[in-house]
Amino acid sequence: MLRFDVNYFKYNLALLLVIVVIASFVTDQFIRPFVGDALIVVWVYLCLKTFLAIKSTLLAHSVLVFCYIIECGQYFNLVALLNLQDIALARIIIGSTFDWLDFVAYSSGWLMILSARRLRTKH
Repeated sequence: MLRFDVNYFKYNLALLLVIVVIASFVTDQFIRPFVGDALIVVWVYLCLKTFLAIKSTLLAHSVLVFCYIIECGQYFNLVALLNLQDIALARIIIGSTFDWLDFVAYSSGWLMILSARRLRTKH
């Protein structure tokens, strides 16, 4: 089940660079919040796929559910409930702002994963 896939690792690093650039330099109301969240779903998928030999669709669905759970945690202010509000890394990872549109962004990232998988298997 554990392995190291160098190709997924390369995609992982490339996408991480894009996400860091978006987070560091983009301040608009669409790319950073929406596209950034969609890309986070893809990035989490690639991170896990780098190290886990697991069926791609199962992993994609699992990542989507995980992101939904994190967003629900934001709705219930999980960072404060866990008394982690003073820890910047916890606020970044768990998040502190709930937005219904994040579910759409996460679903878009999930669709990107499934679409890429379909294209890859056709060729």
